[in-house]
Formats: sequence, structure tokens, C-alpha cells
Amino acid sequence: MKVAFIVDGEPKAKQRPRVVQTDHGSVAYTPRQTKNYEDWVKCCYINQVGRIKLQAPIRATITGVFPIPKSTPKYKRVKMLAGEILHTKKIDCDNLAKAILDSLNKIAYDDDSGISMLVVDKIYGEMPRVEITLEEIGQ
Repeated sequence: MKVAFIVDGEPKAKQRPRVVQTDHGSVAYTPRQTKNYEDWVKCCYINQVGRIKLQAPIRATITGVFPIPKSTPKYKRVKMLAGEILHTKKIDCDNLAKAILDSLNKIAYDDDSGISMLVVDKIYGEMPRVEITLEEIGQ
């Protein structure tokens, strides 16, 4: 089985957990921005794919489409849109993948440990978004 969906908006990275000290010890929590983005990814998956749950092993392909900076000259803009200039700035590919894959736990699959193959691309485009394809691969 193969499913594909799009998360509209600028791609976000998974932020590190925050730790605060309390009277009873340390408590770790997920930053609000990360939690909100993970909820948005879940919402996009359910709205576009439904409640389909894939079985491991799974191949995941994630393409982060980033906006072109407004100050970019036209000749560079054309090259960016043609894929001749790739996105090499923050956010890191691994943090983008972590945000997407962690948010789909228990929704698209039982656990992201079932992802056996992963491809992550960062490109420029007119409309910022993340395009995700998940595919069950036979053993």
C-alpha cells in the first residue's frame, strides 16, 4: 500500500525537548511550536488519507519545499525553481524527518521504528509545504 499527502506551510524542525526543575525533580516537555506542528501534520494526514495504517517495513519519502527569499535575484530564482540550486540552509534534513515521522506514530503506522528506508529532500518552491509519501515494502 502507498499513501501520499501534503502538509501546507513552511517546513518545521523537531525542536529539542525542554527540561524544567520542579520541587519534585526535573520534568521534560515538548516545546509548544513543535507540538502544534506535529498536530498539524496529523490533521493533514487524517484529512487527506484517512485512518489508513501501514505495516512495517515502510519506505518514507519527505520533500521539504522552502520559500525563496525575497531578496533573491531573478536569475537565481529561476535556477532555484528548476532545482539547479538546492536548499542548504537551516533546517536540517534529519530534524525535518523527525518532526514528520514522530507526529505520524500511532496514526499512519504503529511506530516510526518501522521506517526501513528514508529519503529526505530540501528544495525551493513558490508554495512552502512538505510532501510525504509512505509505502509498504515487501520482505
